[in-house]
Amino acid sequence: MNDLKLFRVTDGQAAEVPGAAAALERHLQTLIERNMEPMLGIRFLASEYSTGSRHRGRIDSLGLDENGNPVIIEYKRSNCKAVITQALSYLSWLRDHRHEFESLVKERLGDDAAGSIDWSNPRLVCIAGDFTSHDTNALEEIDRRIDLVSYRDFGGGLLALQLVASVTGSAAPSRSSNTPANRSAHSEGSWVAGPTVKSVRQFYEESPQSLRDLYADLDAMLISQADVQKEFQLHYVAYRRIKNVATVRFQPRSHTLVVRLAVDPDGVELVEGFARDVRNIGCLGTGPLELRIRSQGDLSRASNLVRQSVDGL
Repeated sequence: MNDLKLFRVTDGQAAEVPGAAAALERHLQTLIERNMEPMLGIRFLASEYSTGSRHRGRIDSLGLDENGNPVIIEYKRSNCKAVITQALSYLSWLRDHRHEFESLVKERLGDDAAGSIDWSNPRLVCIAGDFTSHDTNALEEIDRRIDLVSYRDFGGGLLALQLVASVTGSAAPSRSSNTPANRSAHSEGSWVAGPTVKSVRQFYEESPQSLRDLYADLDAMLISQADVQKEFQLHYVAYRRIKNVATVRFQPRSHTLVVRLAVDPDGVELVEGFARDVRNIGCLGTGPLELRIRSQGDLSRASNLVRQSVDGL
């Protein structure tokens, strides 16, 4: 199913650059682990992580994505074979070893990252040279959050990644609170513990119809490309391909959509109350540029920036 092609154009003539699976599965894994954040939007935690005597395996890579979701990554050189079922089997380990994962995040990424883990919908990423139509069809029957990512090595330092299929699964209704008091009230195997905080869905439900209508227009703009996925996180709605292209929050009282985009603020005219650089500001969402949209006029003014973020320009 991998129809990704690369062409070298010389004097107006195009010649296809042949692509292939990486020579060694381990070589691909090492390359991605060293560059996991720019390639996948995932912070690397561990390689070949042992699941112990009960689960009897080694997780190829463990990570934490830009939304704070735990991620299991499995690699195969050519077609996926058992990569999906293998990744699913490791999900049961993650369920049983939540505190172990939190300790790993704290050790590698610090207290802030460990305290912001979103356990509502852990993510599986399967990376292979190709996938079949059976693989992509099977995802619809698996109630888990899974991405199928194909790759092509074109040589000369050129590696392409393509999101072939993605399903969001069924998220739990809230995120765990990491305080000891909240942990004690629930079993280790539960994805969610402790009292809930107000979610983006609740903020949406509290929004006036005018703000919902404005969001519907923004949503249509963001998913204008068929491969853009929409996922409800705890604090925001995330729009992504392999990585987030936008996040959206609702502020019902001020009738505002707070949108963060994967656009370099250095190339944007920053207007007070509408657009600002948030690279060095701690705020919810991902992306260095924040827009505040309150009207159709604001949305029209934001449209070029939204398209730029979605298209990756």
